[in-house]
Parts: sequence; C-alpha cells; structure tokens
Amino acid sequence: MANETPRRTGQPPLDVASCLLDGCASLIEQLYAQSQAARWGLAREAFSVCLQRSAAKRFAGQPAPPQKLQDYISSLHLEDLALAAACAAGCESAWDHFFAAYRAYLRSAAAAILRCPAASAAACELADSLFSDLYGLSGSRPSERSLFRYFHGRSSLKTWLRAVLAQRHIDSLRAARRFTELPEEEPALPPRNAAFGSELQPADPRRQHYLSLFTRALQAALDHLSPHEKDRLRLYYAEEKTLADIGRCLGEHESSVSRHLDRTRAGLRQAMEESLRSGFAAVDGAPAQPGLSDAEIALCFEYAAEDVPIDLEILLPHPRSQSQGRGKRLP
Repeated sequence: MANETPRRTGQPPLDVASCLLDGCASLIEQLYAQSQAARWGLAREAFSVCLQRSAAKRFAGQPAPPQKLQDYISSLHLEDLALAAACAAGCESAWDHFFAAYRAYLRSAAAAILRCPAASAAACELADSLFSDLYGLSGSRPSERSLFRYFHGRSSLKTWLRAVLAQRHIDSLRAARRFTELPEEEPALPPRNAAFGSELQPADPRRQHYLSLFTRALQAALDHLSPHEKDRLRLYYAEEKTLADIGRCLGEHESSVSRHLDRTRAGLRQAMEESLRSGFAAVDGAPAQPGLSDAEIALCFEYAAEDVPIDLEILLPHPRSQSQGRGKRLP
C-alpha cells in the first residue's frame, strides 16, 4: 500500500527498545527540554519512548556502547521528533503548527517532484493527499496508523517528508505502469501476506542502481574535502571515536568538533545532491550517468539511510604519512 511506504521493517518492539536507554535518565531529561516537547503537551515518558524506538531501529535492538548510544540520540533532530510524536498522538496544537509550517513546503516539494508549478492541481493533490495518512485516518486512533510512527529523527522532518512524497509518486507510477502493461491473458495473482492478506510490495528494481549512484556521489564529495575534514569524519564514523577523543587528537575543543562535523555533513549533502542532479561523466571504467530528478535523489538518500553498509574505512583511508606522524591511533 502506498500509504505505508516508510515501513521497510516492523517497528522495534517496545519491550526490546526500552532497555537500550537504561541509565540515560539525565540525558533524556536534557534532550526532552531541548526538544521543546512540553509545548505540545508531550510527556517526558512519551518522548523517551520515541528515543528508545529510534535507538532500537538504529542498533537493531542490540546492545550498543553507552557512549555511542548517547552520541546517537543526541544527534537526532529532537524538535522534529517531538512534533511528529505529538502529531501522531493527535495533539491539536501540534497539528495546527505542522499544517501552518509544512503545507507550503509539501506543495513545493511535490511541485519539484512532478516538475510543475507549486500552485498546480497535481502538486496540491500529491501534497495534500499525504495529510490523511500522516493523521492516520485509516485507524481507530491517530497514533495507530499515522505515518509519523515511522519518523525516527535521523533526518530532518522536511527531508523525511520529501522522501515519502517521492516514494508515493514513484509507487503511483509503478501502479499505473502495471495497469497499462497487463497482458491480454489472465495474469498470475500477486503474492499475498498469509498473516494479513495484503499484497507484498515488489522490491525496487533500480534500488542497487540508486545506491551505486549514492556511493559515487559520496566519494566525489569526499574527494573535495580538506584533510582535516576527512580526519574528523574518519575518526567519528569509521573509527567511532567520541567528540572528546577527536578533539584531543586534532587539537580542537569538543564543541568545535561537533560544529565542524555538522558543517561538513551539510556540505556533503549539498555537494551530493548537485552531483546526482547534474549526472556523472564516464571515468575510470564507470559509465556516464544522466542526472536524476528530485524524486530519484530523495530515493538515493532514503535507500542509503536504511542501514545500507557504507565502508568509510575504504572511502576515507587513513593516510600513511599521518599515521606515522601520530604513532598510533587513539585507543
């Protein structure tokens, strides 16, 4: 079903998720205040559940090093996560804010996907059709069916909404294509889920293609980083060092490391989107690739965000000269 596009796997069971953040009460209290969830009337316990589910999704319900777990939940888009949770719970003030703040954005995003004016009927229809599924009108209570259940705060709410719109548009194109290309003879019935009787969604045949383009764009963007920017990314993602460890290694304050990482990530995203939009020339045996639409670019990032392994130790190898200069890596 198109309205369940964000669901690739089931939601982590709460009894599995709840144990992940044991011992993080003070941090959760701090993040709760930072998220401003109280303005929507979202209780700290409900916000804690959102953090737990996000962590369970990220770490597949398995134990994680405490520092890595704390770094992860601290890196989430907390205000967006609180707003989504409040909307899923049916909070009227949260819905009023979401409608006022995001309706124009959704129409603009739909227009970019459809390549038509934002005020066109097609863009408005695609954007506005999302609201009923975000609200969860197909369930007895909003929280039971709201698509906001699948937002975990790893990306911004705008990025996630754009990906949902793009996937919905592509699903509609596939459905139309399957309808128009039906053979004259009676087709075989599609597989059905025995437990729920729902049609299983076919895998995207271009998924691997999009992932390869994502990796190609990422490598191109990484190649243009300064040595210090590469060091920070490698230490944080490939070697999984804490911000404090990276600061000691590079002679920077912990807060400076965090700001530099945020700036580098934003720059990488912009550079990658520009590369994917303009396409790639043939180089080193890799064929030329035409530019992608905004919908296809959104899918590249969506597929890559679904825990696709990206080996940064290969993309960001440790320079031999730097390794010799430092003597050894931090423990």
